[in-house]
Amino acid sequence: MQTTLMRFLLLSLLLLPLGMAMSADRAEGVKPNFVVIFIDDMGYGDIEPFGSKLNKTPNLNRMAKEGRRMTSFYVASPVCTPSRAALMTGCYPQRVGLQRGSGHIVLFPGDVHGLHANEITVAETLKAAGYATGCFGKWHLGDQPQFLPTEQGFDTYFGIPYSNDMWPGLKRWQFPDLPVMKNTKVVDLVKDMDAQATLCRRFTERAASFIREHRDEPFFVYLPHAFVHGPRRASPKFMAKAKTVEQAQVEEVDWSVGEILKTIREVGVAENTLVLFTSDNGPAGGLSAGPLRGRKGSGFEGGHREPTVVWWPGTIPAGSECHEMATAMDLFPTFAKLAGTKAPSDRVIDGKDIAPLLLGKPDAKTPHDRFFYQQGGKLRAVRSGPWKLFATGELYNLDADLGETTNIAAKHPDFVAKLQKMLSDFRADIANNSRPVGVAKNPRTIVPRPGVTGDEGFLPTLSLPRPKK
Repeated sequence: MQTTLMRFLLLSLLLLPLGMAMSADRAEGVKPNFVVIFIDDMGYGDIEPFGSKLNKTPNLNRMAKEGRRMTSFYVASPVCTPSRAALMTGCYPQRVGLQRGSGHIVLFPGDVHGLHANEITVAETLKAAGYATGCFGKWHLGDQPQFLPTEQGFDTYFGIPYSNDMWPGLKRWQFPDLPVMKNTKVVDLVKDMDAQATLCRRFTERAASFIREHRDEPFFVYLPHAFVHGPRRASPKFMAKAKTVEQAQVEEVDWSVGEILKTIREVGVAENTLVLFTSDNGPAGGLSAGPLRGRKGSGFEGGHREPTVVWWPGTIPAGSECHEMATAMDLFPTFAKLAGTKAPSDRVIDGKDIAPLLLGKPDAKTPHDRFFYQQGGKLRAVRSGPWKLFATGELYNLDADLGETTNIAAKHPDFVAKLQKMLSDFRADIANNSRPVGVAKNPRTIVPRPGVTGDEGFLPTLSLPRPKK
């Protein structure tokens, strides 16, 4: 009894300063659940809460009405692998050696590189704190055995190990078939576009089942969808009513959000579950950055600033919005603190606690005085307050010029000098405080290339010559 009382008091002390008013009947010993829905290649202007006039997103509309829009939420890179590495580790991708793949901007099938085993992920930290952890969707942090989700803190994994375009249908490379995995085993192959169309539904159903199974214990669900990355096809009912395949996929993603939130409500854990929806980088072709300049792969706002909605009924103020700067790297330390634990202190973690921002604490301000943008695996720009300076010298005031249309560097040499020093300091910091990328011995693809027998069929994609056009 005494131990239980101490746990209650400790939890109360941790949570109440954050403005987190938990009712007495559920406070004792209860840790909040976390769900991160991570879309692939969706732009800032692709959903109705962020201005889309094309795509109908009623579930995200409801999520925003019941929750909070984050209008200045960033990912750490404008492409897949480094963005996901930052989310999982709370670090800029250069910090963990995954600013790019071994021979390409992202990791490829059979890549020698991946997330190092010594890195501590948000999943590992939450698992150590008593959470059930599940990953359902696109991983893309290494496909060798030591890099897979079940070796990085997830109890359960169901999904594809890298991008859905890394399959024989993309003729620019000699790709193997696209495997669907359950934990460490291949359970299916994505052979055609009809199979591609099932990925959103399959990942959603697995995530919903996991929530139902673990309703009576704290859980962390990471749902990194393959949608809306190409090649694109959605389920028939969405394809039938949409004007474009991009619209169909966005609207099926919205359906997925609705299914997850409905499941959370049905199992009775809505008032103890934080759900965050965002994207891994800016829009690919056919999708929209809204008012932002730039797209996927770009150092402009359109490459890094993502449409983000956070929901926690009874805790996050309904219908609210936050314009303060926050990042996907912040989720690790924030979730850890809300769970009553903390991110590792034996290494540099770039993310910071943004619970006051997420939870709508009055007058909460960003904990970041700077944010660094990437492009092509290299440092591209820095933002501090409204000021954004590119490494090439262009300066923009994002409050006055969100679309980054007018270079005002000549008018503000003081801000140019200040931000140039931030860029220099960051380069020096990374040089002195970065950690090694994971390296696999004798890497091979998970499944063979079609029609190729023996060991040759499992050769890493990047070790093979590019097909001649």
